[in-house]
Amino acid sequence: MSEKITSPATDFGRNKINIQGYIDPYSDFGFKHIFGREPNRDFLIKFLNGVFGGRKVVTDIQYSKSANKGPGKDYRKTIFDLYCTGNKGEKFIVEMQNIKDKNFKDRSIFYTSNLINEQGLGVIANWDYKLPEIYFVAIMNFTFDDNHPDHFIHNVHLIDIDTNDYFYPKLSYIFIEMPKFKKSVGELETELDEWLYILNNLNKNEEIPVSLLGKAGYEKVFDVAAIGNLTPEEMNEYEQSLKIQRDNYSTLKSAKEDAKAEGLAEGMAEGLAEGLAKGLAEGHHKKAVEMAVKLKIKGMPVEEIAEITELTVQEIVALV
Repeated sequence: MSEKITSPATDFGRNKINIQGYIDPYSDFGFKHIFGREPNRDFLIKFLNGVFGGRKVVTDIQYSKSANKGPGKDYRKTIFDLYCTGNKGEKFIVEMQNIKDKNFKDRSIFYTSNLINEQGLGVIANWDYKLPEIYFVAIMNFTFDDNHPDHFIHNVHLIDIDTNDYFYPKLSYIFIEMPKFKKSVGELETELDEWLYILNNLNKNEEIPVSLLGKAGYEKVFDVAAIGNLTPEEMNEYEQSLKIQRDNYSTLKSAKEDAKAEGLAEGMAEGLAEGLAKGLAEGHHKKAVEMAVKLKIKGMPVEEIAEITELTVQEIVALV
């Protein structure tokens, strides 16, 4: 077995990773290190049961390949964060989405559609189209919008909108908007509360909160997530994961700033052009009025003045 990290801190660019702390569960490495490894499958089972809140009970899972290619060579490949099968044949896709994606709902539908399509590959000719239960669970480090600030978990199903009855209960989407979960450690009421608190605060702690000690195996979670317990290989993988995460954040921030600056420049240019056009129009109108006054004094018919100056008859009649 590889040695554990023993140095006081690991340099990462201009940042340092304190080995007394815990990994970031929103990083790709952190999420899979905690929930995506066979020895830790009880973490994922407990988390899923917390999400379902008794509506469904998961007793065991088996991890499956996270890549799904589709039936042909030209099909778009999908790669799930976690993909597993329950003891009753249920399929679970569990995604950690750290950066806001405007098409995330579309991607969720695409992922489940590919998984549904896969069920029909290689089956016997007299297959009756019976499908397993399929659940898409998304842990989102962003919100869809600012509506319903206290409603952070969305259970989405196919229902009859007139009767509110389930039309097809075997396909379910669960979206968890993590920024809306704001409970402190003293306010946790359910097992789901405890898991969401851990996800939001794991890398902010230097030790496990007292209220979670000896409860539902959380000590093991903190032990697995401790940076000081990572092997050198795992530390390197974690650093690379953080680098990708920070690069993505920096790129997104720069794009937003560029877009803001470009929008400001365009707005200033449009404003200048609009102001110039308005000024020219006002100057033209002023000169037309001055000419109309002179022609009217000379006794020229109003209709002819209107034709020459492009003013309306009503404007010319109102002139002194």
